[in-house]
Amino acid sequence: MPARSLFTRALFTRSTSTHTVATASARPRRVTRRSLLASLLLFGFVLGSTVADAAPARTKFKIAWSIYVGWMPWDYAEASGIVQKWGRKYGIEIDVVQVNDYVESVKLYDAGQFDGVTATNMDSLTIPAASGVDTTALVIGDFSNGNDGSVLKNGRTVKDLKGRKVNLVELSVSHYLLARALSMNGMSERDITVVNTSDADMVGVYATPAVTAAVTWNPLLSEIARTPRSTVVFNSSQIPGEIIDLLVVNTATLRANPALGKALTGAWYEIMARMSTPGAARTASITHMARASGTDGAGCEAQLRSTRMFYRAADAVAFARSPALGNTMRAVANFSFSHGLLGQGARSADAVGIQLGNGTVIGNRNNVKLRFNTEYMAMAAAGKL
Repeated sequence: MPARSLFTRALFTRSTSTHTVATASARPRRVTRRSLLASLLLFGFVLGSTVADAAPARTKFKIAWSIYVGWMPWDYAEASGIVQKWGRKYGIEIDVVQVNDYVESVKLYDAGQFDGVTATNMDSLTIPAASGVDTTALVIGDFSNGNDGSVLKNGRTVKDLKGRKVNLVELSVSHYLLARALSMNGMSERDITVVNTSDADMVGVYATPAVTAAVTWNPLLSEIARTPRSTVVFNSSQIPGEIIDLLVVNTATLRANPALGKALTGAWYEIMARMSTPGAARTASITHMARASGTDGAGCEAQLRSTRMFYRAADAVAFARSPALGNTMRAVANFSFSHGLLGQGARSADAVGIQLGNGTVIGNRNNVKLRFNTEYMAMAAAGKL
């Protein structure tokens, strides 16, 4: 999985798609995490206290997604008519819309222009939840199991990063991965210098002699790892379950419209069944997703091998209810607070409450803004959707 930054998740765009939202420019703006939060916090704190209290019952909804191997199934679900089929079952319409860069999709969701969005666990905490938008993780799709990594020229271990400049998307999941790698090797960020680099520029920048270290995600990771004398010294398989890809939805909207949760979850696990069963249906889904993300079948399969997909709803439920998720979210909250990502008013890493799949709340119980809801995934696991 990619180092899904809070700012840019993917740079591929399909201009011919009728379900693509273009951003202001072909290349994502360089937005610092802090500047984005500053603009969101005022809006979020004004509305955040009431957003989860009430929402109207509706029949039409919009979900945003951006390109990444773990989220490509949503494109296939839309193109194949599976989303529409599940919407009809529950008497609603769902429009699944591609946004051509990750930060735009999350910002649009945060501003209320979408009812849900594909996002990582860290970004779900530090963008909508931190800005006061009560958000529910409806589907836990996967976690990165090698799709994110740190690459080093003329070095073979994490300790060889000492004293170097490291290019990455600052204050992103890539930054989190680096911090974990350093910590696990008795080092800290004081031992290196972070150089903020757009993922749009990462491959070209790494090719220059002056750049000797980078942290990024696939397919960028695989490409720069082929650079002569380069070694992937750390990857997300060494912190399994910590970089998680989700479909999150507005909590108030979900509470007022449970049909949305049922339809989205049902559609997702129909696609998971196709992808995990050898045969023509799996081949068709992989072929579509590969083409839509600018790769081929082999490239898509390679990315899936370094992604721990939760093909079975029961596995996703078990993951959401496990103590490990609490440990992960505490680590993510600590990182986010130490880097100023929970807002200027945050006095500790517990500023934002997080409800885990087992019902436990970590952080501020009076300010729960991120919820891992297993209700709909459990219904899928029991065949009750």
